[in-house]
Parts: sequence; C-alpha cells; structure tokens
Amino acid sequence: MRVGFIGIGNMGWPMACNLVKHGHEVLVWDTDEARRVAFAREHGAIPAREVAELATGAAIVSMLPTGKIVRDVYLAPPHALLPHLRPGTLVIDMSSSEPEGTRALGKELAARKVAFIDAPVSGAVPRAQSGTLTIMIGGDDPEAIERAKPVLSCMGNRLMETGSLGTGHAMKALNNYVSAAAFCASVEALQVGKRFGLDPRRMIEILNVSTGRNFNTEMTLQEHVVDGRFATGFALGLMAKDVRAAADLAAAMKLEAPVAELMRARWDFACERMGAGGDFTTAVKAWFDEG
Repeated sequence: MRVGFIGIGNMGWPMACNLVKHGHEVLVWDTDEARRVAFAREHGAIPAREVAELATGAAIVSMLPTGKIVRDVYLAPPHALLPHLRPGTLVIDMSSSEPEGTRALGKELAARKVAFIDAPVSGAVPRAQSGTLTIMIGGDDPEAIERAKPVLSCMGNRLMETGSLGTGHAMKALNNYVSAAAFCASVEALQVGKRFGLDPRRMIEILNVSTGRNFNTEMTLQEHVVDGRFATGFALGLMAKDVRAAADLAAAMKLEAPVAELMRARWDFACERMGAGGDFTTAVKAWFDEG
C-alpha cells in the first residue's frame, strides 16, 4: 500500500520505519525538512516536498504532538490537506489527540467521504522500534477499520478495538492518566522511604514483586529517576497534556474526578517548572528539591 506518514519524531520515526520494512511504499512529511530527508535516505522512503503530496496515498497516518496540530494539517489554510484527498482515502490518527476534537474532525472528513479512525498507541519508543505497540482503535466504519489493520499490524501486535470514533483517543488519555498517577505515587513513595532510611533501589526491587508493581516501577524509576538518566523519550508536556485530556473528559461526562484534577495540577506545575520539552521523568525535580 502507498502510505503517507505525517510526523517522524521519537515515535513516528520507528513506526514509519516498520511500515517500510513490511513492504509499504511510504511518503514521509515532517515540518523538519532535514529530518524527513534523512529518514527517506536511511530507510528508502519518499520525502514529500509538501504535505499535499501525501494525498496520493491510499492511507495517511498522523503521529503528531496534539489534536490541534492534526486538525491544522487537514483543515488550516493555505496548505490544508483535506481539499486534496480523494473520496475513500483512509485517514488514521495515531497521535494522542483529544477525543472530542477527534469526533469533530471526523465530521469534517466524512463530509468529503474520507474514512477516519483514531488509533493511538501505548508502549513507548522501545515497542515502537520492535513493532509491538498496543494500538487502541476507534471508528464508526467497520470496513475502514478492517482496511487499516494491515497497516496497523506493521506497527503493533495488539490491535484492540474500543468502539466509536474518539474512543481510542479517550482510552489513550485515560491510560496515560493512570500511568501518570502511578508515577506520581511511586516517586512520592521513594522520597518518603529515602527520608526514612530505605534504599530506593531496594524499594523498587520489593515493589516489583509486590502489589505496588506498575509500569513505572518496572521500566522507569531505576534507570531514569534513581540513576538520573531522565531520557525515556516521552516529553513532560505531552504527559501533562494527556492528563488534562483525561480530566477534561471526566468533566465533559459530568463526573467528579478529584484524583484527575489533582494530577492535572501536579503535572501542570511540573511542566511550568521544568519546561514542556524535557523528559516526563524530570517532573520529580519539580516536585522534590532532592530530585
């Protein structure tokens, strides 16, 4: 299949690479021209000179930082992609977009007979590289979802349908909110234990064979917090955005979610203190003087 791929950042690069490895003809677009040219040279893809060239593909995948950027790519003049798309084109948004915005964009695309599904991912850079991401698929058109699976299966080994359009993005935001809350609780526990005289490394070892085990205790705390690497590849600003999306979704559903509101405040504070571009694990430096 000829696939247009928009956004070759930390996650998009290995994801697009896996599409090439599986035999798809991939056109890549990124606002960083040097990056898209380098990707094309290294992996045998085609660097698009302008985003409209992606309209020649049967499918278009976006992996961008926010839903607003996704919307701008398709609708914002003077370089909007939507007017160039043929009826029947399949659009797959794999970004961490806001669920309500996804549904609004879906209406715009449907008016031009463009099929649209949301398919955000979980698994971070290592699983993007290995093609073993978990992919959460939302969509109103079952046929479009089936058309997307040969593309998605190149990038993930767990394709999980979540329901109507926007539910994939809702699930991603809620997943990241849970992960963010677990990170916050885990680093607080390490700080309390350290003050009391516990060894953080021993604490992580015990957490990982006890009921406190979570993704952060297994994959993040030792290398990136205790050892001070702070380089998971996932930006602090993106984590704060996903937590806000989860809190906003709760509010839209008219549900009280005090933990989500607390997490919004904690992650926004960390983002303001440390800067949105830093690694999400640097939040610990904002929350605790000792880092």
